[in-house]
Amino acid sequence: MTFTPATGTESCLSAPSPGNGVGPLQRKIWTATGKADSVDSEEEGQDLESHRPQGQMGNNKSCPGQECSSRFLPAEQAEVNRLFDALSSEKLGSSASPRSFSLQALKGHVGDALPPEMVTRLFEGMRRVDGSGKAKGPSERVSQEQFTASMSHLLKGTAEEKSLVILNMISASGGPVKARDVHKFTEDLVGSVVHVLSYRRQLRGWSQKPPPGSPSRVQVLAAQLCSEMRLQGGGKLLGPQWLDRDCDQAVLEDWVFRAHHVATFLSLVIHQGFLLLRSSLKLATLVPERQVDPQREFASVLDVLSVIYVNSHLPQERRLSWRLLFATELHGNSFAQLCGRIAHGGPCLVLLEDSDGHVFGGFASCSWEVKPQFQGDDRCFLFSVSPRMAVYTCTGYNDHYMYLNQGQQTIPNGLGMGGQHGYFGLWIDVDFGKGHSKAKPTCTTYGSPQLSAQEDFQFQKMEVWAVGEAPKAESVRKTRSILDIDPEARALLEASGRGRHSEGLREVPDEP
Repeated sequence: MTFTPATGTESCLSAPSPGNGVGPLQRKIWTATGKADSVDSEEEGQDLESHRPQGQMGNNKSCPGQECSSRFLPAEQAEVNRLFDALSSEKLGSSASPRSFSLQALKGHVGDALPPEMVTRLFEGMRRVDGSGKAKGPSERVSQEQFTASMSHLLKGTAEEKSLVILNMISASGGPVKARDVHKFTEDLVGSVVHVLSYRRQLRGWSQKPPPGSPSRVQVLAAQLCSEMRLQGGGKLLGPQWLDRDCDQAVLEDWVFRAHHVATFLSLVIHQGFLLLRSSLKLATLVPERQVDPQREFASVLDVLSVIYVNSHLPQERRLSWRLLFATELHGNSFAQLCGRIAHGGPCLVLLEDSDGHVFGGFASCSWEVKPQFQGDDRCFLFSVSPRMAVYTCTGYNDHYMYLNQGQQTIPNGLGMGGQHGYFGLWIDVDFGKGHSKAKPTCTTYGSPQLSAQEDFQFQKMEVWAVGEAPKAESVRKTRSILDIDPEARALLEASGRGRHSEGLREVPDEP
C-alpha cells in the first residue's frame, strides 16, 4: 500500500506503469494544495514522483524536516506528534536534552505486535536519518525531526526516500549491501506482515500458515519480491549465485519502484504495528474478506500471504471479498457439480493443488458459460502460488482466455484457460481429477510456463472463489446444479453408479 504524499490514501496494488511520468505542473499542484487532482485515472493511488521513467534516479531533492512534516495533513501531523510524545516520555538525565526516544521505548510501545528484529530494523532506519533525508552518524536515540522525516518517507515518500530508509534498516554504515542482506530484510518484512495481521486479528478469515507440508509462503513471497530486483550490471536476483552481489541505493530505489509490495508492506507494518494513522489504511483492498458457509468447516490451500499476492493482481473493484463457489472438499469430485456451481457465478479464481503439491490456477474475468467456444477477455491471467509465486498476463497472441464445455462428441469436454484444444496452459478434464498444463516453452495466450509438477497431472483439491460483488440473478442460478438442468447428465451419473453429493442436502430450486 503505497500512499500519496498529500492525503495518505491507500494505493492500488497493481504494478505501476514506468512510462507514465508526472510533469512539473502536476508536482507543483500537489505541493501547493496537498491534493493530487491532476492524476490520471490509471495512475490513481500511486506515488506521483515515483512514476518517472526507469533509470531517472536521485533527481528529486529530499525535503528538509519541516517540509517533510508538511506532507501530513494537520490531523495526521497531530497524530504523529502524539505518538512521538508517548515514545519520548521516559525521563532523561538533563531536562535541557532534546526530546527523543530509545529502542527500548519503541519496543515497549509496540509490544508483541511486531517481531523484535523488525522493531530494531525500523529504529535503526530512523536513527540514521536526519531531517534532510541524508545519512548521519549513529545515535542512540531518535529525535522528533528524525521520527517525522522517517514516517514521512516511509508512508508518503518517493521511491528514492523509501530506499534510503530501507538501506539504513539493512546496513549499519548506510553504504552498499549484499543481495543476501536485502533478501533477509525482505523475509523479515513479509514475516512481519503475517505476524501483525494475526496479532491485530485482521486476517479476515484466512489462515496465518499454509497447509502442513507446504513450503513456507514467507520464503516464497520474499523470493518473488527479490526476483524483481535489477542488480548492477543488469542481472536479476534469481538464485544463490547472485547473493554476493552489491546493492547500492540506486538499485534499492529501482527495486522499490518495481516491487510495489515492498512499500505496501512497510506501510502496513507501521500502521498496524505502531498504531499510527490507521484510518488511512484500507485493509479490505489488501486482504479480501473470506466468505464461506459458516456451517461447514473448510481449510483452503491458500494462506493469507498467497491471497494478498493474487488479490493484488485483480481489478480494483474485485479485491474486497472472495466467496467460495466450489471446493472438492465440500462438494465432491464431480465435474457436473463444478459446472453447476460456477456457471453464471461472476468473475472468479480457479485454484488447484496437484498430487505433487504444486498450487496454481487462473483468474476468469467473466462468468463461465458451458458452450463449445472460447470466452473471456484480456483481463484474465494464470498464476502460480507454490513452489513459486508468479502471475502470467495475456500476450495478445490469441483470445483463448477461457473454455468450459460438456457433452460434446467431437471437441474436448472440460475447463481450460490459454493455449488451444489438447494443449492448454491450464486444463481440467471432464474425467474429474485429471488435467494438464502444457507449455513448450510457454503458453501462447498467457506466456506461462508449465504450472504443474508433471505435464499431465492428477489432483485431489480444487477451489473456485468468486471475487467482488455477486452478479445479478446469481441468487437464483448459484443454487442450480447442471444435474437439475440436464436430465441426461443426471441419468448418466446414476448409470455409472456414482451418487449425487448434494442429494438430500438441498431442495431442487424452482425454474426461474
